[in-house]
Amino acid sequence: MKQITVLGASGFVGSAVTRALARQPIRLRAVARRRFTPAPGQAEITVAAADLTDRAALADAVAGSDAVVFLLLADGGWRAAETEEAERVNVGVMRDLIDVIGGTGGTPPLVVYGGAASQVGVPPREPIDGSEPDHPATPYDKQKLTAEQLLKDATTDGRVRGISLRLPTVFGEATAPDANHDRGVVSAMARRALEGQALTIWGDGTVRRDLVHVEDIAAAFTAALATPDPLVGGHWLLGAGRGDQLGEVFRLVARELSERTGQDPVDVTCVEPPSHAPETDLRSVTIDSTPFRAITGWRPEISLSEGVRRTVAALTPSVQGKVRT
Repeated sequence: MKQITVLGASGFVGSAVTRALARQPIRLRAVARRRFTPAPGQAEITVAAADLTDRAALADAVAGSDAVVFLLLADGGWRAAETEEAERVNVGVMRDLIDVIGGTGGTPPLVVYGGAASQVGVPPREPIDGSEPDHPATPYDKQKLTAEQLLKDATTDGRVRGISLRLPTVFGEATAPDANHDRGVVSAMARRALEGQALTIWGDGTVRRDLVHVEDIAAAFTAALATPDPLVGGHWLLGAGRGDQLGEVFRLVARELSERTGQDPVDVTCVEPPSHAPETDLRSVTIDSTPFRAITGWRPEISLSEGVRRTVAALTPSVQGKVRT
């Protein structure tokens, strides 16, 4: 029976991937900094709490794995990537993983890495499809690209079989009761609206982001694990291909929360961006994931409106919304 290990299994994306893999007849090891309870399923599940910056703990966590899903994220996410601790998690653990799991003889283990579409830097065009040169503009994206390149180099050397899935703007509800919640823009705006605060957006609200629900992202990881050979050695962009205007997304959040609570929708207002705003925050992103879709058959199934409805519902469990017909 195949052994798959998920590193970062209690995270927002990691818990969704763990839940999807738990439905399969495999041996599944869920590893996180703290112990949590993954959803049950067909899989034989082992949960391990470990500090994966400890090389010995990492070696124990991945021992015997046929495949490893790497979904670690340093505390503070991309906003705190300037710290030495963040680089240790975002880059150092990948370096250690390659050392402890690679070159053991036989078929090299598979490593599926959660990269970021933002590694490209300022998008040179719309849509982007992964063929563009990378010019990462933030410390976080530089670290993600470094870790991805370590994985590619190790793949070329025959030590591992690496696949990088570059993630778009991921949103949605947490998929396990004690898993980390989405810290992204949709949930952040829903929380503000729940507190009765106006939703502010930089510029005129027409900046676009490629939003994909976390369950669809989890399905992409299971698809990559099921059809790895054509993907090994490359990076692959995931996206819905819509390019949703953030102003419309925020208004959708406000309307959905209003329907659920019976309160008037909060205002959505446009403001001038601050002088320190990185250029990447002010540029639109649409993703063409045709290369990945053509190999795996994957495609997002959850619409933006359904995803926002589910996200808002998860943040307001005690509120009785209106009955919809």
